[in-house]
Amino acid sequence: MPASLKQILSIVTFLLSTLGCLSQQTNFSLIPKKDTVNVYREMLNDNSDDLMENHPAEDIYNNIWRSDRVNPYKIPIDSMPDSVRIDCSNFFVPVPGSITSEFGPRRFRFHYGVDLRLKVGDSVRSAFSGKVRIIDYEARGYGNYIVIRHNNGLETVYGHLSAVLVSLNQTIKAGQLIALGGNTGHSTGPHLHFETRYIGNALNPIHLFDFATGHARAHTYLITKKGSFYYQHEVHVTQLAKYYKVRKKDNLGRIAARNGTNIRALCKLNGIKPKTHLKPGMRLRIR
Repeated sequence: MPASLKQILSIVTFLLSTLGCLSQQTNFSLIPKKDTVNVYREMLNDNSDDLMENHPAEDIYNNIWRSDRVNPYKIPIDSMPDSVRIDCSNFFVPVPGSITSEFGPRRFRFHYGVDLRLKVGDSVRSAFSGKVRIIDYEARGYGNYIVIRHNNGLETVYGHLSAVLVSLNQTIKAGQLIALGGNTGHSTGPHLHFETRYIGNALNPIHLFDFATGHARAHTYLITKKGSFYYQHEVHVTQLAKYYKVRKKDNLGRIAARNGTNIRALCKLNGIKPKTHLKPGMRLRIR
């Protein structure tokens, strides 16, 4: 081998050895690394990254997409648009059953949806196309439940389920099987608790849908502050309501005197008569 070639090889070997030592001391690598700016750009353009995915009605919901609560938006009704049209043409009835409990005030709370009759294990389907925002369990409320945000701007809630058949952030089609009906959570019997909400605020489902026929009442529904959220006064009254737990030897006269009211008012509030027998532990509304 010519002397000049030997010298070149020696120099190359020396340089490679020197670079190897430097790489051990300074974490320097001979293997080219990706430019961090380009890596970041790739992450931004990665459609598999849920942070960068498009969610239904992003413009309406100000890009808020959370899976920890039904209403994370906290938009007062007074701050909402005066009117909004919602496309209901692709509605699919979640359960082909009759209503067993309507939207409105209950004795101790407000019922923000309708209850639909079913048997444990019956199919529950998505009302519209959209994406699953919440899958959760609430022992003293919904039980197993799903929240789906739809392409038309509505969100729907499905409660008391026995099994969930979809996953978080899954894209759903109208009429797709999403769950099995059940009796979980705060429930007195098998049924589907079904809610319709717009930016977190509940709408009465029977104003949008005819559950007897399984169809939307019209191709579009006009949301208005006065017409769609008529129930706000009832919610306020329900929240202000005060209750009394009956004790031994209590009677209506004694309870009325103790709480600054009268027997007639107590009877009207509780749907009872002056001679109704009061059992200890019974709850009476006094305001």
